[in-house]
Amino acid sequence: MLSTLKSAWKMDELRQKIIFTMLMFLVFRIGAHVPVPGVDTEALKGLLEQNIFGFIDIISGGAFKSFTVFAMGIMPYINASIIMQLLTVVIPYFEKLAKEGQEGRKKMAQYTRYGTVVLGFFQAVGMSVYLKSALVDPGFLSYAVITITLTAGTAFLMWMGELITERGIGNGISLIIFAGIVSRIPSGINTLYQYLKQGQTNIFAVLLFLVIAVIIIAGVVAMHEGQRRIPVQYAKRVVGRKVYGGQSTHIPLKVNQAGVIPVIFAMSILMFPTTIAGFFPANGFAAWILRVLSPNHGFYMVIYTLLIIFFTYFYTAVTFNPRDIAENMQKYGGFIPGLRPGKPTSDYIDRVLTRLTLAGAIFLAFIALLPNIMMGITGLNLHFGGTSLLIIVGVALETMKQLESQLLTRHYQGFMK
Repeated sequence: MLSTLKSAWKMDELRQKIIFTMLMFLVFRIGAHVPVPGVDTEALKGLLEQNIFGFIDIISGGAFKSFTVFAMGIMPYINASIIMQLLTVVIPYFEKLAKEGQEGRKKMAQYTRYGTVVLGFFQAVGMSVYLKSALVDPGFLSYAVITITLTAGTAFLMWMGELITERGIGNGISLIIFAGIVSRIPSGINTLYQYLKQGQTNIFAVLLFLVIAVIIIAGVVAMHEGQRRIPVQYAKRVVGRKVYGGQSTHIPLKVNQAGVIPVIFAMSILMFPTTIAGFFPANGFAAWILRVLSPNHGFYMVIYTLLIIFFTYFYTAVTFNPRDIAENMQKYGGFIPGLRPGKPTSDYIDRVLTRLTLAGAIFLAFIALLPNIMMGITGLNLHFGGTSLLIIVGVALETMKQLESQLLTRHYQGFMK
């Protein structure tokens, strides 16, 4: 990785892209410290401590609990993207757009932008109404200012992410989330140091924490890169005087086919009832909801695990269709050795994918519950791992692969001199 970065830095074009990406990170971190006008930050801290907003705060780089202009982060864009992917399955128009190539993707990206602004607006309205007790001067004007500010902050982050994708290195939206998570690492190290300094833990617990952390990171990398390769053979075809096909290849089925999306789905569903219950703190049923759906409660862990497994299968089924794979193979003369083209091939791929998805789902559930497990083993109240770890590893690996491919393209001279 270091050699790749060193080689990329020596090339003017790649160096400019890296510098541009870093400058965008700087803008992101500056915006994460610009407060929303009309909010009492002290009253806000006490209000937010009563709810489960940890994930939003993590991916926004601490901007949520500070309630800055980037408080909502890029979550509305993520939700809009997920909704667009689901709509391609149920609405023929969007399915047609998805198959139209570059022009279709441009239209879907435009719809995703509109959806981001709409979702961001409604989320900002809900947040401003919910936080009315923390407003300096509650009223229509205050609600309007907060709503517009938060929506504009999300729209700006979306624009900045697309700008990074176009002129920088890697996927801009993913890198913004990555930057928000990584920015929390120094505060985590400081918290660990304070635990040692105040005698709340000992050096052996810290060493155990570090050893477990290294093992888990290695496991996440292995699972992220892990795949089952199904061999595919293409029959030879004679077209005129030329012979096509005859080569062997494979279909790579990733163990973690759905990525981090099932965890976000499950977390969003579990956050919804607790957020509604937070509006009625004096109600007995609402208090029971807040108690059983707290992250450390056994019922929450069981429901969380089941939802992750369900959404892993659901999202994999939405994004990967074995029937389409089998039809495309048959169209171009491809077949899996020992299987007939068509339905037997699609059934085989589906069977292998089902087994792989179960392993990936269990892995995702384990990673999602990792902070609770780590706290139980080491006694340290540090939110290590979980969804943020999956995002960091995935974005880092994909960005390095893109950087390596750009280096390979620029070093390749070809046959023409």
